[in-house]
Amino acid sequence: MAGIDETTTGRGSGPGGRSGRTVDPADRAQLERAPVPLRRVTALFRPYRWQVATVVALIVSSSAVALATPFLVRLVIDEALPRQDVRLLAWAVAAMVAVTALTAVLGVAQTWLSTTVGQRVMHGLRTAVFTHLQRQSLGFFTRTRGGEVQSRLTHDIGGMQSVVTSTATSLAANATTVVGTVVAMVALSWRLSLLSLVVLPPAIALTRKVARMRRAVTAQRQRHLADLHGQVEEGLSVSGVLLGKTLGAGPAASRRFAETSQDLVGLEVRSQLAGRWRMATMSIVFAGIPALVYLFAGLPATSGGMTIGTLVAFTTLQGALFRPLMGLLDVGVSVTSSMALFSRVFEYLDLPVEVDDPADPVELDPASVRGEVRWEGVDFRYPDGARPALTGVDVTVPAGTTLALVGETGSGKSTMASLVARLADPVAGRVTIDGVDLRDLRLATLAQVVGVVSQETYLLHTTVRENLRHARPDATDAEIEAAARRAQVHEVVAALPDGYDTVVGARGHRFSGGEKQRLAIARTLLRDPRVLVLDEATSALDTATERAVQAALDEVRRGRTTITIAHRLSTVRHADRIAVLDAGRLVESGTHAELLARGGRYADLVAAGDRDEDLLAA
Repeated sequence: MAGIDETTTGRGSGPGGRSGRTVDPADRAQLERAPVPLRRVTALFRPYRWQVATVVALIVSSSAVALATPFLVRLVIDEALPRQDVRLLAWAVAAMVAVTALTAVLGVAQTWLSTTVGQRVMHGLRTAVFTHLQRQSLGFFTRTRGGEVQSRLTHDIGGMQSVVTSTATSLAANATTVVGTVVAMVALSWRLSLLSLVVLPPAIALTRKVARMRRAVTAQRQRHLADLHGQVEEGLSVSGVLLGKTLGAGPAASRRFAETSQDLVGLEVRSQLAGRWRMATMSIVFAGIPALVYLFAGLPATSGGMTIGTLVAFTTLQGALFRPLMGLLDVGVSVTSSMALFSRVFEYLDLPVEVDDPADPVELDPASVRGEVRWEGVDFRYPDGARPALTGVDVTVPAGTTLALVGETGSGKSTMASLVARLADPVAGRVTIDGVDLRDLRLATLAQVVGVVSQETYLLHTTVRENLRHARPDATDAEIEAAARRAQVHEVVAALPDGYDTVVGARGHRFSGGEKQRLAIARTLLRDPRVLVLDEATSALDTATERAVQAALDEVRRGRTTITIAHRLSTVRHADRIAVLDAGRLVESGTHAELLARGGRYADLVAAGDRDEDLLAA
């Protein structure tokens, strides 16, 4: 995987650097859990089959051309130099230079083509995974760690490039080199070839054992590095620093960081020593085998009348055999690692889309929508929920009116509102706008009809202008400013040094909670939706600011259908209708005055609100 230290994967840059790799148990477990058919992997490269074939041809050609060098060396030593044949010497030297130049050019062409193919495949996968994940329901993201999504989208797909630029190309190159080298060695001297091949297995076993020792040490080091990175992320993020300062936990965090860093010192020393032992072992191997070859070449019983040029050519070939042979021995590990990456990415691509566009959508003009919203016998249960979130809900909101949803925490208010934006689909019943089931509308059409301002405001790390324009990319600066005025936030933005071009900061930390909420309201108003869902939209505002924003919202929602989840009596009392929820069921419905007169659940909530000034705590 690109960007990962070679000790993590067992790859090295020195001679035989790929030696000693073992299959990661996590990779094996991944493939057992989600096996990947080879034809699915090859299908990714089918559009580039001619480029891949060309890459293989370049690799084979480069390896074959490089084998000419030892024979040219023998020609120089045995023929040109003893005879003092300047012409032959010049031709042989020129051929050596030509071989080197040709292999270099072929290598550059192969690298360019294989990298291009790999990057294009990665681009297609990145785009496909990102698009597919965007279609997932919110439930998927609440069940999945955010870091895992980023890891699969970037690291795993980035590592998959090795299938073309590393695994596949090295397999072709190593196989060609090994076969060609062995044939050339046998052609030069079958006796010395037999000796080299007999000595290689124990030498390979020794180097693999030393490399496995290093892998064990470096695995510990990677775990400690992960802990160190986690402490950096948690301790030096905006939220982490704020938490540390407010709790006085900074010194303790520094001590934990120092302890982890100290442990890393010892592991780093052991890792480097293991690496040096591996290199020392490799040096012994590289020095020992040629020494034995020289010994046997000097013995009358085994030399077979070998010339000096043949001996030099043979040792040159023998020295070039070790690395590609080790690469072939490791091909199983490389394939397993690569297939595990494909498995992880395909797992995401194979996730079913719970909320998707219909096969035969109803065409609806957003401009002609009246805005009548209706829940008809709606049941809903979260996948991991112990009980239903909604049961048998029947509510109708006439076009242009306001519905307030009230109830205690967990009563189903936000769930009921989220179904209008089709963040999820009911398990029974249906939700309609103007009589059309939301599941029969394109998601893009529904997004134009329904606008949502949630209690959790999220601002992008860009300018205020671009944050607002995110809702409607074609909005003019005048329209952006008008939306900000209606949300009572224009004066705040205009007072900033760069006005609407001010960068809001990570998650909008430049602004207060109330200011962020008003920016979110302005962003939604910019889209001018026919149905407005306000999920605790004013929960972060002080009383004075809430009054100003509420006055703006009262003006904006004229002619619109508005569904409000709020916890303050001032917001609820003026709604055209109030729906009271309890444990996912609709228990009361009516106006503020009617519900108070009944003395039921709503009246109890109002009484509680009078006591603690928190009518509908969410």
